[in-house]
Amino acid sequence: MTPKGKKQKNEKIRVAVLMGGPSTEHEVSLKTGANILEHFDPEQFEAKGVVISKEGKWPFAVEELPQKFDVAFIAMHGTYGEDGTVQGILDEVSIPYTGSGKLSSALGMNKFLSLRLFKDAGLTIPPTLHFILRDFPEREEEVMQNILWYLEKPWVVKPNYGGSSVGTVIINDKEALRDVLRAAANDYKDALVQTCIPGREVTCGVVDYGTEDSAFALPPTEIVPRASRFFDYKAKYEPGGSDEITPARFPESFLKEFRRIALLTHRLTGCRGFSRTDMIVGKDKKIYLLEINTIPGLTKESLLPKAAHVYGIPFQKLLELLVESAFASHKRKS
Repeated sequence: MTPKGKKQKNEKIRVAVLMGGPSTEHEVSLKTGANILEHFDPEQFEAKGVVISKEGKWPFAVEELPQKFDVAFIAMHGTYGEDGTVQGILDEVSIPYTGSGKLSSALGMNKFLSLRLFKDAGLTIPPTLHFILRDFPEREEEVMQNILWYLEKPWVVKPNYGGSSVGTVIINDKEALRDVLRAAANDYKDALVQTCIPGREVTCGVVDYGTEDSAFALPPTEIVPRASRFFDYKAKYEPGGSDEITPARFPESFLKEFRRIALLTHRLTGCRGFSRTDMIVGKDKKIYLLEINTIPGLTKESLLPKAAHVYGIPFQKLLELLVESAFASHKRKS
């Protein structure tokens, strides 16, 4: 597979690997970016890291990006990098970039809105309540009553925006829940509280060539956390933090359904390039959709590259595919 976009046969594609950014996932992004830079084929690509500071400052004027590079590879997670902000910036300077556009990124980042979309499409989600945390001090008792009335414990509390399970906790005690929400009000604008679904965690990646009809699902991966109770930041990024089994140890009927759900969420959200959908199979054998990730991690520990490898796409070829998708998507918009 040769990425499209070269002006001449022997000309290398200049790739800006955007990393860092003003997010709680700044360090994860640096790991992602370093891994990407290490694996680009030097015969085809001239890839350079562009580190955006925690304050959101670029090392040069953004307007210079199209003169310096042919394509931007977004290796950022969380706010700014995954919520449509940097995508909007790149649209303004008209440079091809990997992953979803600004609207799809914003939708995928908003867990509550995307879950409502998936529920309306007939998918099963955990019982979920959404709260604006700045109102919590004045509405504390009302919020607590709503949670106790509508949701069974244990409860999962997570920021409505964000990734890598940063800020996600499982709570089994009413007063501990109250304390967590009080603390979260200092750090987050809004949060979800959900009924915790005990079961087996599964994730499934999707890749495409820049068009909706080219999307295909990778083999689903079963996740068995070792370092934590669930697949949190520690279980995701610490060596040995979890066992990841691809393909997942489920009957073929379940594997087909995981792939169907992942493709459906990818298309409903309007994703492009790649995505990864997280699910859990409850004790009732139902598949509960947890969230979609519009920029899955690409570190050495990340799930999507491992699933792609099992499918027959080595990491270097995966990077080429994502760049090809970026050029195709940009051409369609032009």
